[in-house]
Amino acid sequence: MDSATPISGSFTAPGPPAPPLTGLPSLCAVNMTQNDSAGNPIHIVLWLPDNWNGRFQGVGGAGFVCGPLYAELANGVVAGYAAAATDCGSEDPTGSFALNKDRTLNTALIDDFAYTGIHDMTVDGKAVTADYYGSAARHAYFNGCSTGGREGLMEAQRFPADYNGIVSAAPAINWTKFIPAEIWPELVMLRTGDFLPSCKEAAFTDAVTAACGGVDAVIQDPGSCHWNPFDLVGTVTPCGTITATDAAVVEKIWNGPTSTSGKKLWYGLEPGASFSGLAGTSTSSSGVTSGVPFPIAVAWLGTWVQRNPNWDWHTLTYAEFDQLFQESQNEFSSTIATDDPDLSQFRADGGKIIIWHGLADQLIFPQGTINYYQRVQAAMGGPERTDSFARLYLAPGAQHCASAAGPAPGTPYAYPATAMPLQDVVNWVEQGQAPLSIEAVKIDPTTNVETESRPLCKYPLSAVYSGNGNPNLSSSYRCTRRHRW
Repeated sequence: MDSATPISGSFTAPGPPAPPLTGLPSLCAVNMTQNDSAGNPIHIVLWLPDNWNGRFQGVGGAGFVCGPLYAELANGVVAGYAAAATDCGSEDPTGSFALNKDRTLNTALIDDFAYTGIHDMTVDGKAVTADYYGSAARHAYFNGCSTGGREGLMEAQRFPADYNGIVSAAPAINWTKFIPAEIWPELVMLRTGDFLPSCKEAAFTDAVTAACGGVDAVIQDPGSCHWNPFDLVGTVTPCGTITATDAAVVEKIWNGPTSTSGKKLWYGLEPGASFSGLAGTSTSSSGVTSGVPFPIAVAWLGTWVQRNPNWDWHTLTYAEFDQLFQESQNEFSSTIATDDPDLSQFRADGGKIIIWHGLADQLIFPQGTINYYQRVQAAMGGPERTDSFARLYLAPGAQHCASAAGPAPGTPYAYPATAMPLQDVVNWVEQGQAPLSIEAVKIDPTTNVETESRPLCKYPLSAVYSGNGNPNLSSSYRCTRRHRW
């Protein structure tokens, strides 16, 4: 143990300037360091509130960072949890920790990031929690989104005894497939010679939303949306007239990556999802538009797969993409793919999982999560037997880990938390109350006031307006319609 410091009321996180976290209960902040198999220091933060509820909560990371995300720790202790987070040996968001100085793989830190870091945090955090309070936590829960969502499902797959309940939001599972697929939109624009200015991208998003969305401007079921982007050809926008080439680019982006022989490799952006994350562009004052790829995709293909942190993505061809897509899986699937559908031991131990994913996620393709859940259903004896311990909830119009046009079940990484589904998994584990739906809300960022709520129904159901009541309240909806997927 490095230090144990009392905190009461507020805390300012180390690192880049950020507003202090206020309204905290009295707690003991414990900082620990342990070395991994190669001697790399792994830092663990454990917050132990005076008003302990008898539960332990592990919180996850984002991108290439395991943590600690102090807003998540704050949400945990405010609710009475002993809450733990770890940096898994690195807080570098670029992913450069994957390489040694000689450009060989740093397998110890890769393993720490992929799975050992969170597990060790859990084991050590539980032990210190028991020592501090004089009794072990009655139940343990994991809560995370994106990389944190992947970490939660990793725990269920690799270390099923660690947690009784898991909330996995927008999980970065299928890592070795979806991360390469994240560069596909930029590759399409690069090789077509047509980087779309942001106002053209917005025109396609607005048009498909108008065609397939409801009165709330939300596409409830993207799988049922068959709007043709070529219908927009000839439309005048502030940055030029939509061309057939523009429409072909959008069609390829929505369809997702294919091999040079035409084989579908992975999923694409859903119609209505923002292009800004994976098909980002920048237009100069002279009117030249260039690509702005998602940094994690570039780092993965360059630093991790090719061992070349200086890789220039502009050299990428379709044939090379095919090769890198396969190399990504060959090299790293056993370490970080996190796509094993066999959750038998987790189910046998009585564990429960809530997975949710926004259908307008602009970074992680929701169909990948649906595909994984369907494989879990097949491996675990069908939908009914899977429903007994693991459920998926889809959030129409929600972006990555957050509400957008549509509401979301809280906003991970934000403090204070709103409508987080952690209590739903607690009720499921401790009271046997399996949730037919979880609550999603939309918050006005300027007033912090809730403006909408919706039920997110367990897959494959979706919410339908009952015809009575305020359409902005979840009580006016019923879980009846089935998603097309």
